[in-house]
Amino acid sequence: MQRLAKRLRDFNELVMFQHSVFSLPFIFIAMIVASNGWFGFKLLLLGGLAAISARNAAMGFNRYVDRAFDAINPRTAGRPSVDGRLSAISIAIFTAVNALVFVGVSYIINDLAFYVSVPVLLVLLSYSYFKRFSSMAHIVLGISLGLAPIAGAIAVSATIPLWSLWLSIGVVFWVAGFDLLYSLQDMEFDRTRGLHSIPSRYGSTVTLRISLFFHTITVTFWTLFVYEAGLGMVAYMAILFSILMLGYEHYLVRLDFTKIDRAFFTINGYLGFVFFGCIILDKVMG
Repeated sequence: MQRLAKRLRDFNELVMFQHSVFSLPFIFIAMIVASNGWFGFKLLLLGGLAAISARNAAMGFNRYVDRAFDAINPRTAGRPSVDGRLSAISIAIFTAVNALVFVGVSYIINDLAFYVSVPVLLVLLSYSYFKRFSSMAHIVLGISLGLAPIAGAIAVSATIPLWSLWLSIGVVFWVAGFDLLYSLQDMEFDRTRGLHSIPSRYGSTVTLRISLFFHTITVTFWTLFVYEAGLGMVAYMAILFSILMLGYEHYLVRLDFTKIDRAFFTINGYLGFVFFGCIILDKVMG
């Protein structure tokens, strides 16, 4: 039993399960708006399982293909994928099982969800290779998480309404923006190893400006989402909170690069749930 518990902890550390907080609130936001309220326990379970299994597959694949780089990067050398706790075979099996679960759950949800499940997986897995040849990897990561609201709308209505596209584009640039800040930690490592990223190519000053620009795009498209979906004042409050939280994130990083983890994990984690809470309140009060 202890061995199983340790194994589960290792896999949890491998994929950083707690980081699911970045995508889960937005898939549920889309499901609430698409259903105009409560979408039912069945879709709650299936939607959550689809989001988690897709992310696990993507993260497992990323850790599998990045083993050589992670082993020589001081920041990542303690990951279970490179310190001997998890074998390459076990990571590959974990990735494959989660990919199959995602496709299977998509099949149960509806036909459109099933038809797009494999293309979605290909997008999620492609991120792991982009850093080898393109600085656009940040955008690809954003697209990977930005598919969540579209998936949520598909799960409920089997359609892709315009408001879900605006919400998704906002998520794309939100994620790409905070990934730029996170990538500042590996700026020198990426340069020496020939890996591509905006920080390693343009430096920290330009990166901070691009990240701020991306987050400006984020709040613009989230505002379009609230307008297009016909939501009320509490939903607009979500935009205001987002501006304040993203502004504080940039303040922390510009103040001290050692604050990057706090900015990346804490603030962005709370942002998703604050946004989610505002949408729920808006529906309740509306």
